Amino acid sequence: MGIIFDMGQSMIDNWPVWVVTITLILAAVIDGFELKVPNWITFPFVITGWIYSGVAFGWEGLGWSMMGTIVGLALLLPLYSIGGMGAGDVKLLAGVGAWMHGTHTFYAFCISAVAGAICAMLMVGYRNGWKKHTNQARVILNEIMTIKDPNQLAAIAAERKPSMLLLPYGIPIAIGTIGYFAWIGLLL
Repeated sequence: MGIIFDMGQSMIDNWPVWVVTITLILAAVIDGFELKVPNWITFPFVITGWIYSGVAFGWEGLGWSMMGTIVGLALLLPLYSIGGMGAGDVKLLAGVGAWMHGTHTFYAFCISAVAGAICAMLMVGYRNGWKKHTNQARVILNEIMTIKDPNQLAAIAAERKPSMLLLPYGIPIAIGTIGYFAWIGLLL
């Protein structure tokens, strides 16, 4: 009974973390089925993070929230700009930043990147597509190193998209962020 009480108390004490956790789970489930994180999740996620931070911590909190949003955008925007990431995934991490501010967002991103790599390897392994996807990865890395125009890279990525195995990155963002929260003790 004590563990249930402790978890309940933690949910009360850390309710913003639980708002983020539940939102990420919802986004991951939708992304898993639809390969898209919808705006009806991401925009309210960001805006309510700003409101919460402003109300709870004043102008300074709003500033932290805005900086966290920028950190979330900045971490994934380069991949989005060359066609390697969906806009919903970028906005989802920006929402994490709006609620959790910059430092937590950065660490959650790092763990999400590891989770994304593991998910990608599992997907490729499940489909037994190592050769095809290893070759595609080499081609993509070569394009990134030789073609400096993000618009051209995005156009090439759009042409290649139908032949690629797509990773719903909302899932690794959820796994990484929630894993980070658990690791630093914010969930219990």
